[in-house]
Amino acid sequence: MPSRLEVCKVSDVGAGEVRKVETGGLTLAIYNLDGSFYATDDACTHGPGSLSEGFVEGDVIECNFHQGRFNIRTGEVVGPPCMIPVRTYPTIVEDDRVFVEIT
Repeated sequence: MPSRLEVCKVSDVGAGEVRKVETGGLTLAIYNLDGSFYATDDACTHGPGSLSEGFVEGDVIECNFHQGRFNIRTGEVVGPPCMIPVRTYPTIVEDDRVFVEIT
């Protein structure tokens, strides 16, 4: 059964932005795409880059380390040099708070 972790308030992540959150032993990148929230692991799968320090363009995050690109919604690689998708987590918004589900 999945567990829920509160990661931030809705107001903590502006539209088109990403924020790093450390909770429950995880380091996550939380994204706000036009009012919909998404979560991925913060670590780039290619190297030591932090996705929360990258650049959001539409629904793509570009790692600031080697410029690898991932689809924020699915975690799929959309640009080299990355080859391994980044893990995503389902999000839930309730009472102005954002939660992730951990399975």
